[in-house]
Amino acid sequence: MGSMFKKKHLVVVVGPTAVGKTDLCVQLAKHYNTAIISADSRQFFKEMRIGTAKPTADEQQGVPHHFIDSHSIQQEYNAGAFEQDVLTLLGRLFLEHDVVIMTGGSGLYVRAVLEGMDEMPEADLQLREALTRQYEEEGLEPLLDKLQELDSLYFAQVDKANPQRVIRALEVCLSSGMPYSSFRRSEKQERPFHIIKIGLNRDRAELYSRIDQRMDLMLEQGLLDEAKELYPYRAHNALQTVGYKEIFDYLEGRYDWQEAVRLLKRNSRRYAKRQLTWFNKNPEEYTWFHPQQWQEIVAFVDEQMRNC
Repeated sequence: MGSMFKKKHLVVVVGPTAVGKTDLCVQLAKHYNTAIISADSRQFFKEMRIGTAKPTADEQQGVPHHFIDSHSIQQEYNAGAFEQDVLTLLGRLFLEHDVVIMTGGSGLYVRAVLEGMDEMPEADLQLREALTRQYEEEGLEPLLDKLQELDSLYFAQVDKANPQRVIRALEVCLSSGMPYSSFRRSEKQERPFHIIKIGLNRDRAELYSRIDQRMDLMLEQGLLDEAKELYPYRAHNALQTVGYKEIFDYLEGRYDWQEAVRLLKRNSRRYAKRQLTWFNKNPEEYTWFHPQQWQEIVAFVDEQMRNC
């Protein structure tokens, strides 16, 4: 992608789970007559239909969506590969469109596209949760074995009595697809297109009630049966995810159904809170709106495009 893309705009819309990113982005894509790239690290997998809240065909309203159902759960896919694939896709999309929308709640994947994967990647929150849980249940040994297999160089240096360090290194190896030791502190990549960043948020009570409603809807749609089908793949990165983990634990008899549903909702709310913390790390990076501030959002995007 050369300088020919200088006047091309990637509008990035982030925010916590259930905030309303899908609806807003479909409206934006129709307004600018363009396509949507999903940067949600769980919606790639076609087998994960219900628990990832993928936009249905109706919700997509005929707008082209990329990276939804693009992979099988049997394929490993990570942020480094996503960065390369999206840049290639943007090269094609920008030949036809001046504006492309990218949206999702997976901070690591968004950042890979915006800044590159050369510097130490940020945490994949879902994965960290899962590794921490594994450590609490099985101790450090299995994690150390895995680290030795994925990054023998760092394994030789790491303080083997420090679970935080071991978990951090593993999380980077697993989510980036590269050894922890291979990351060097380098400059973030300059992209040959203009980036406009928008964050969506709602009042906390409103957001939490939407999360609870979404979980109830997933359960009605058959999340339990979907989790049973996916149970054989439960060790896969993509399934270390709020919404599946709790049901797997229920299937293993760790708690009853009522408790599983309670934890599903609680853990989803916690995840939303951590997503907001992540996207707020550099407060000036995103400009925040309520998803219903349509006029203001379009005015903001238009102004950013004029001033680039």
